[in-house]
Amino acid sequence: MSQDIPVLDLGPFLAGDPDALEATAAQLRRTNETVGFLYIANHGVPQELIDRTFAAAAAFHAQPIETKMELKVDAAMQGYLPMRGSTTRSSTINANNKPNENEAFFLKREDQTGVANRWPTVPGFREAATAYYDALEGLAQRILPLYARALELPADYFDEKCSRPFSSLRLSHYPPVQEYDENQFGIAPHTDSTFITLLAQNKVPGLQIRRADGVWIDAPVLEGTFIVNTGDILNRWTNGRFLSTPHRAFNISDQPRYAIPYFFHPNSETVIECLPTCRAAGEEAKFPTQTVGEYMAWFRGRNYDHIRKAAAEAEAAKAAQAAAAE
Repeated sequence: MSQDIPVLDLGPFLAGDPDALEATAAQLRRTNETVGFLYIANHGVPQELIDRTFAAAAAFHAQPIETKMELKVDAAMQGYLPMRGSTTRSSTINANNKPNENEAFFLKREDQTGVANRWPTVPGFREAATAYYDALEGLAQRILPLYARALELPADYFDEKCSRPFSSLRLSHYPPVQEYDENQFGIAPHTDSTFITLLAQNKVPGLQIRRADGVWIDAPVLEGTFIVNTGDILNRWTNGRFLSTPHRAFNISDQPRYAIPYFFHPNSETVIECLPTCRAAGEEAKFPTQTVGEYMAWFRGRNYDHIRKAAAEAEAAKAAQAAAAE
């Protein structure tokens, strides 16, 4: 068991124990104010479904690059992101990062993006990924009362704000890299954009988190748990009270590493502004008021090369039109 990352047992709360909401929320509060990462046990997601989703990710990434590129990621961040297709620029933890040594397939809620997911022809892929997405969305919504009570808010405070989550599932592949160059990572030091992130345990370790004292520590593999971390949206909502902890990933093993993180966000139109329980009288809000959609547009524009390129091309075209009109 990790001495730095606490384990939160969700069993009593999810079983409806009348005393578990407040007791579990108190543990969650302490962890999010001091660590920002935790393991959750007895979460209710079947291990068979988790295993099937890992297998689907491996099967997708085993395809030829030409086949995967037929589903190349679009402006809505749905589809295949090629190897080194992202560069972490949104965090100041590590400067001059090289492109990330991973590839990924993204899927999202179509009613939030307005764009249909495009599916590979890998047998069983769509069924596994869809079932896993639905299971993780359901779990995230079931534990919202814990976060509300951890912040001294009514238990249903976040329910309506997260009723149509602007979330995504990322099926990632980290190839073995025996020795990384300077400023090169499987994924560079960063904080997530999310309300929370749910990460299933991987048989191949590689995740590291940065403690408050600046020391990087390995996140041990605890079978049967998820790793959960606070993201930037909840950090901003709480005026920095709940930590969005930097983390990074490597794969220095001799085998491929797969990761299937689910990134849980509130509805795209939900406004993120300092919560009433997270600012003392007279204290200024530390972050600007934004909708989830506005924040995510900024985040994607910083980190994903195809979106940066499209924005630069649009700016160039706009400037050319202005020059021609003079």
